[in-house]
Amino acid sequence: MLLPGVGLRYEFVNHRGARVGVIALRSGGFEVSLYEGADPDRASSTVHLDIQEADALAQILGAPRISERFADLTREIPGLSAGQVEIAVGGTFVDRRLGETRARTRTGASIVAVVRGERVIASPGPDEVLRAGDVLVVIGTASGLAGVADLIASG
Repeated sequence: MLLPGVGLRYEFVNHRGARVGVIALRSGGFEVSLYEGADPDRASSTVHLDIQEADALAQILGAPRISERFADLTREIPGLSAGQVEIAVGGTFVDRRLGETRARTRTGASIVAVVRGERVIASPGPDEVLRAGDVLVVIGTASGLAGVADLIASG
């Protein structure tokens, strides 16, 4: 719902019946509110988030779901698999750009996300610098996934 001069308001009712609202402010921040009863103007509590805080929350909430979504996709498409490959400490690609792996060209599999601690970098570009401990989320055939694992392990 458009809030003229303020931003956009989204709301939903959770599984326990509580109304939750999120206002994306024109200023770039966000407000997350729990509402009392049916009155959309009466919040029982509100949390104000700046852009960085909202990004952090989105990463935390999104990280566990990204693997689930890819698993669902691979069940729907025969021959498609999803996997994870960790960048080991001292590995060939530590502190190098993702594009230098040439993973898609060499294996036919695509690196669709990089999980770095609690943060998910979805659709990473070729300039994304890989770090020790990063987990690459890979989509492709079983042989393509194995190829990415071998490539990352041996260079």
